Amino acid sequence: MITLNKAAPAMPADALSATFSALSDPTRRAILARLARGEATVNELAEPFAISLPAISRHLKVLEKARLITREREAQWRRCRLAAEPLKAAAQWIERYRAFWDARFDQLDKLLAREEAPQPEKRHAAGRRSPRRK
Repeated sequence: MITLNKAAPAMPADALSATFSALSDPTRRAILARLARGEATVNELAEPFAISLPAISRHLKVLEKARLITREREAQWRRCRLAAEPLKAAAQWIERYRAFWDARFDQLDKLLAREEAPQPEKRHAAGRRSPRRK
């Protein structure tokens, strides 16, 4: 389900959808990777990107709305921290499908092994090869 708000773009209503939506952008994933090393200010997060500070701020709002980061004001600085709990929920959701895919890949491995195995030579009823014709 998607909720509509005139002030903001449509955002998924459930937490898992919000997490995957936030993770869909490579800039946001890079920001999360940076925050995994430790907290950072908005300016520090913006440094490696060739985009405007307002664009970084919009990315941070998406991450904050998905509860993937927390932000707190410290004097004139806004420090950001990774909030990994939604990532844990996403990983658990994905993990449920791992057993399914592992089983499917095991079946594929068995099929490929059978196809690659040498086939026994066919012999005639008497157990001899048929004579070659000239």
